[in-house]
Amino acid sequence: MKGVVLAGGLGTRLRPLTNITNKHLLPIYDRPMIYYPIQALVKAGIREVMVVTGGTSAGDFFRLLRNGEEFGLPHLHYAYQEGEGGIAEALRLAHSFTEDDQICVILGDNIVERSLRPIAASFERQAEGARVVLARAKNPQAYGVAEIKNGKLVRIQEKPRKPKSNWIVTGIYFYDSRVYDIIADLKPSRRGELEITDVNNAYIRAGAMRFSRIKGWWADCGEDLDTLLAAANMVAKTGANK
Repeated sequence: MKGVVLAGGLGTRLRPLTNITNKHLLPIYDRPMIYYPIQALVKAGIREVMVVTGGTSAGDFFRLLRNGEEFGLPHLHYAYQEGEGGIAEALRLAHSFTEDDQICVILGDNIVERSLRPIAASFERQAEGARVVLARAKNPQAYGVAEIKNGKLVRIQEKPRKPKSNWIVTGIYFYDSRVYDIIADLKPSRRGELEITDVNNAYIRAGAMRFSRIKGWWADCGEDLDTLLAAANMVAKTGANK
């Protein structure tokens, strides 16, 4: 399995902190934000990792992360995303890197307390299809909300006004290589982006989507300044990637 960290975007919700840098380079307690998703992949047993970034701060990622030796990686791969095409568009840039392998995709602003290794192992046993990672949220309307019936994930609604549950899809996804065929058939949303929710719903319609519930706490550091602070406090108190 190969890992892909998506670290593009403008980070407009974290301004003015992001007026001069990429949000994934901001500190979360004692480490830059980008460290956490990379360490999560490594602790899940993944040794081939690509970081997809963009904008004017791309060179800062190279200087900070270098070849990945600090994380115990033999080499860290990079791809550059031009513009704001959405999560699915960014993932498409990793096609030549992941080829036909299984993929673990994690958004660069996501932090998990506990190891993802058990979830990765479940996906490897699954052999094909996709798997999303769910977490409970106090404000599910801000995320993709999972609709579950009889133990099966039947639909994901993107930022619904009336959420059907408080289980939301985190920025951690597992895919087989068919994900690139799905992305190729996507149409841009009203935001002009290729949406990862559309990718996940395509797998659901094909009967090829499974889900896991996160263990421990999970944080989306890019939501707003309050979540950025809360994530730093949680890391200081409990640690991350245990």
